[in-house]
Amino acid sequence: MNRRSFITNSLAGAGYMSLGPSLLSGCSTGKKHITILHTNDVHSHLDPFPEDHAAFPDMGGIARRATLISQIREENPNTLLFDAGDIFQGTPYFNFYGGELEFRLMSMLKYNAATLGNHDFDNGIDGLLAQLPYAKFDFLCANYDFSNTVMDGMTSLFKVFEVDGIKVGVFGLGIDLDGLVTKKLYKETRYLDPVEISLDTVRVLKEEKGCDLILCLSHLGHEYRNPQTASDVVLASRTQDIDLIIGGHTHTFLEKPVIHRNRKDEQVLVNQVGCYGINLGRIDFYFEQGKLVQGQGITISV
Repeated sequence: MNRRSFITNSLAGAGYMSLGPSLLSGCSTGKKHITILHTNDVHSHLDPFPEDHAAFPDMGGIARRATLISQIREENPNTLLFDAGDIFQGTPYFNFYGGELEFRLMSMLKYNAATLGNHDFDNGIDGLLAQLPYAKFDFLCANYDFSNTVMDGMTSLFKVFEVDGIKVGVFGLGIDLDGLVTKKLYKETRYLDPVEISLDTVRVLKEEKGCDLILCLSHLGHEYRNPQTASDVVLASRTQDIDLIIGGHTHTFLEKPVIHRNRKDEQVLVNQVGCYGINLGRIDFYFEQGKLVQGQGITISV
């Protein structure tokens, strides 16, 4: 997609959250623009699908994603790139190399951070640890307690990125591994309640770290029939001060972010871009005098 076409589609089809006056007309003093790019559930799909594929003909591939990301970074240098988990499992690349290629290539694309999905434990917690040296980005997992495992100290609860003077706080959440992953693979990893952990983590990011924008990398899944099951939609409604939830796990294809209301009746953007690296999510946030006034996003086919 060329730049002119991308901008046209951005304005016409974007999921839109407005907290104040529009900033699209210009960029005067005090107005800042942060771009968030994201993927989820790539599942080791490093090559494009074949042209005769029934569902995704000639789509995806990490080389194309790299080109698109490079173009967007050229357009806006104030760009961050994240992944919402299930990096592993799905092609022979993982079976032969155990995740090394995935982490090396994500590092080359300069991912800023990722969270862990259930399939990232498919070679066991020891197998995951063995591949971490190839990942030149942070893993954020606020609700996995690794204290009694070899992964202790290898992940962070959150990270704060400062971009053009804007503090962006990011934290990660993983799904309950019980019933999804054989216990011998994740061993003594403890799953903590994602809503409670989010409330505590966001308070630290907002009040102690002074973050202007707060993002959650979630591998909980978008939404379930049982409203009590932890999901991105449940998380959005039961927490506060999260501006964007980047989702994974359920392979939910959203053309643009959906807007939910948090427990303070404020807007939260929730997005997920399907699976297998065939899409890239883009969210643009606009600030005036350090305050978030607008957010909008789209899903871009790779």
